[in-house]
Amino acid sequence: MSKAWNWVIPHLVGIVAALLAAPILSSLSAVQSYSVPALSMTGAAAVRFAADMLALVMLFSLGVTAYRELPDNGRGSGFFRQIVLPITVLLIVTYGDKVLRGLAFPLVERFGLVDYQRAYAAAMVGTGSWLTVMWLRHLGSLKQAFVSAKTVEEDSTDSAPDGEAEPSGDSTTVSTSSGTPPSVLGRYKVLNELGRGAMGIVYLGKDPTIQRFVAIKTMRLDQIEDADKLKEVKARFFREAESAGRLSHPNIVTIYDAGEQDDLGYIAMELLEGHSLKQWSRPPNLMPFSDVAQVLSAVADALDYAHQQGVVHRDIKPANIMLTKHRLVKVMDFGIAKVTSSSKTQTDIVLGTPTYMSPEQIAGKKVDGRSDIFSLGVVLFELLTGRPPFTADNLSALLFAIAHHPHPSLGSLRHDVPPAFQDVLDRALQKELPQRYRRASELAQELRACSQSLAA
Repeated sequence: MSKAWNWVIPHLVGIVAALLAAPILSSLSAVQSYSVPALSMTGAAAVRFAADMLALVMLFSLGVTAYRELPDNGRGSGFFRQIVLPITVLLIVTYGDKVLRGLAFPLVERFGLVDYQRAYAAAMVGTGSWLTVMWLRHLGSLKQAFVSAKTVEEDSTDSAPDGEAEPSGDSTTVSTSSGTPPSVLGRYKVLNELGRGAMGIVYLGKDPTIQRFVAIKTMRLDQIEDADKLKEVKARFFREAESAGRLSHPNIVTIYDAGEQDDLGYIAMELLEGHSLKQWSRPPNLMPFSDVAQVLSAVADALDYAHQQGVVHRDIKPANIMLTKHRLVKVMDFGIAKVTSSSKTQTDIVLGTPTYMSPEQIAGKKVDGRSDIFSLGVVLFELLTGRPPFTADNLSALLFAIAHHPHPSLGSLRHDVPPAFQDVLDRALQKELPQRYRRASELAQELRACSQSLAA
């Protein structure tokens, strides 16, 4: 990185120059003809001793500067920032002992060999303990540097696979600024950018009060000139915090906080490590049938809980379902969730990602939890076959197919799919609401039955 050259190179050049100059200067006849009686050292030894001490001073200066300059980003850089000082002191103690025992041994004798050894041992133990404590305290930051931390949002504007019409998705997506990210948002310190979501940029943040890392989803508000449009977008953005924030379920991402600062809306949420189901939605990376049943039954449980709280997700798709590194299922992005008990919400606005929309969403009708069940049925079909049930060459044809065409049979696309999955899909993908599962818990129960039949 360019900034490193401003402070690393001068220190390294100074250290190397001091170490290289010592043997050159000490070999000069003028230096060798002198002695330093106060230190009981020859001139050559005194020069080498002075050069070594200068190198150690510059090494300490390098360590202090590195601590100041390295960013505390909660990852590898933040980890090394915390351990750079104890490592520097450890190097100084180790090399300083070598210098004192060699060139300046008379000084050690004057101090007292036993007392010196005790002081050296205490310095080594103290510095080693310091390094160990800092290492363990900030080990989480080191782990962050070696994992793919895909957080609560994935861009819903990803290119669609061949034959699948999937445009930008969110009808109110706001373009984001490409400038420097904010240093703080509310009480959170912004560390770096994690990615781009449907509503804006997602940052890695840190709550300095409790030392917790979070994902901060943001949306620029100053680029919306129309006052009515701004009011609508802000209402939808903060409705996510209101609706998802009151959901407490192990399979739903946790919302910590929300606010607005400098024309930037933000929502702080749980930081997740893992991958969305998009990774397993195409051959040859399809999940085993039993894993599909177990994962989506957990999603159905989460949706059933949300529906009982009056919250409809409205955008269930593989990109919004994460499987963490600990194999925990998390439903994400309630960004266009609708609080069904709210009397202010319009029902004629079509929201969602077209490929996964329910027929009632396409028609702009009022939706309930059964719409999420249809979308989850689309996800189930895609994870089993490697393609969504409804595809078309353009958006209009895709929406018409979802609303009117029957979904293809699993056997026509993949012969080894257990028949029990076909029964689940036939009910989940019903066009008419009364013929669909009434609750997501019923779908979860059927998926678990599929999993049990596979294990039998």
